[in-house]
Amino acid sequence: MKQKQIRIQDYNYELPTELIAQYPLPQRDEARVIVYRDGIISEKVFSQVAEIIPAETLLVFNDTKVIRARLFFKSGAGATIEIFCLEPVTPFTDLRLAVFAHEPTVWRCMVGNAKRWKGDSLEKFFSVDSSISKLRASLVEKEGETFLIKFEWDNYDFSFASVIEAAGLIPLPPYMRREAEQKDADSYQTIFGQQDGSVAAPTAGLHFTEAVFESLNQNKIETAFLTLHVGAGTFRPVKTETLEGHQMHGERIYVNRIFIEKLLKHISAGKPVAAVGTTSLRTLESLYWLGVKYSLGDKSFELNQWEVYESPLTEISTTVTDALQSLLNYLDEEQLNELSCVTHLLCAPAYQFRTTDILFTNFHLPQSTLLLLVSAFIGDDWKKVYDYALKNRFRFLSYGDTSVLFRK
Repeated sequence: MKQKQIRIQDYNYELPTELIAQYPLPQRDEARVIVYRDGIISEKVFSQVAEIIPAETLLVFNDTKVIRARLFFKSGAGATIEIFCLEPVTPFTDLRLAVFAHEPTVWRCMVGNAKRWKGDSLEKFFSVDSSISKLRASLVEKEGETFLIKFEWDNYDFSFASVIEAAGLIPLPPYMRREAEQKDADSYQTIFGQQDGSVAAPTAGLHFTEAVFESLNQNKIETAFLTLHVGAGTFRPVKTETLEGHQMHGERIYVNRIFIEKLLKHISAGKPVAAVGTTSLRTLESLYWLGVKYSLGDKSFELNQWEVYESPLTEISTTVTDALQSLLNYLDEEQLNELSCVTHLLCAPAYQFRTTDILFTNFHLPQSTLLLLVSAFIGDDWKKVYDYALKNRFRFLSYGDTSVLFRK
């Protein structure tokens, strides 16, 4: 499989520190936009986005919300211990159930300054509705580079979501090199976010404002919303020499019946689909493959990172409409209104996209799977796009400027 042999060094570039945006622009839709289409690059302002994409495009958004996943404690010896919640383990693995749990919960976490934590329970006070309570964190066990941490609190009238909202901080990416501030609680969320569960923002959506949505509506551009809860691994650079050694993180997807029906109707009519962000794109592509797998009798609803490049999936020529209809058939058979699944999909160069014509995306870290996805979408012209962005001093990464890429 040629994807496994991709050399990560081939997807490197020099990113000056001063181009990494540390704060958002005062006005979200004033971001600069590179438009790439048919090998040609042009530049716009994001407020003009409705003029960039064709009428009757279906614009797909990820409506996840970032939770305050960073918790700071003091050990008995006075050391500062940072616990970064990644994913729930017990009593629920489903994020939506876990964040609203009213009982002790165990999460897989990263722990900063772990050597200074001697195993005693860590405690901190927090306030919800003027009521002071205590949060306790206990080490269950270490698993590789992560830790299983049990969280308990005094008043189980409060959900875990309420607890971390009061006790935690927004988890800004480490490349911002600053502590989260109160204003990040708003600026690091999209205005359309609804579903708590991400530990990183779907950053391509940060540029949308009410005025932009109004202009989209006036230009007859449709919108639809899915949910993929973004994990911390999304932005992790590939540290192995070839892609084969990289383990793709799993992320949970939720899509309802109405969304699948709308997408199916849109694609059946031959109208373009635009994904706002790599998370939306990976979800759309995952839906195709999960539909194919279900048509083959696989009801696991989990997509592993390499199986789309291997037999038997490589031997299947299922259309997108047939794959989506398979998912609707599953929902009918199980009498469900929503599909919940996990994807590890890795869109590497030479991957063939089935669902999406246009991608909105910010500028990504060198040697990251997100940059590989961009390369898969527009080919080697990713270098042309990034060279333009670097030479013209675009702002990079989460709070930076953005691009609209038409699939090559």
